[in-house]
Amino acid sequence: MAEFTNPLERWNTRFSKEGFLFGEQPNAFLLEQERYLQKGSVLAIADGEGRNSVWLAQLGLAVDAFDFSPVAIAKAELLAQKKQVKVNFHCTAWEDFDFVPNQYDYVVGIFFQFVGPEKRTQLFQKMIRTLKVGGLMIIQGYGKNQLQLNTGGPGELDHLYDEELIQKLMPNFDWHVIQTYDAQINEGTGHSGLSSLVGVVAKKLI
Repeated sequence: MAEFTNPLERWNTRFSKEGFLFGEQPNAFLLEQERYLQKGSVLAIADGEGRNSVWLAQLGLAVDAFDFSPVAIAKAELLAQKKQVKVNFHCTAWEDFDFVPNQYDYVVGIFFQFVGPEKRTQLFQKMIRTLKVGGLMIIQGYGKNQLQLNTGGPGELDHLYDEELIQKLMPNFDWHVIQTYDAQINEGTGHSGLSSLVGVVAKKLI
């Protein structure tokens, strides 16, 4: 197994392989939420090679997206060109991204479980701050049972979600969707097989 000195090196190596690590199609849970995604602006966090942000742009939304891997961003830009849409990509770590207060109608986070509990709280606070009152947070992540299934994800229990954790991280939200379920996913070689999942669609109240 290759040894990496830091997470960026690891992800650059993963994204450097031929094709798209997680495929070119949007996440299945996100795709199911199209009815909620009307006009407006959206931030896609840690969006990798752009599969989700490009699809959001295809809906006619004004899309910002970031990832810390320059290899991923380069592939995301190629995907946007292929699909003939405009996405405002930023190559930056989440700690350095400018989460402008009350900026977006939607914040989308798909499988971004790369931080432990302390930093996760900070990240969610930034996501909530940049979402407009009345805006929607759309999240897909791996649930606690994912360690047994071993078909993707961080491989660390304290990085995984359950509904109680999400509700604590996101006070003052109205829950349109919050569910834990198992499903077969086929999102490139990075996410494949029966998976324990948590899906969230929630409206910011204050």
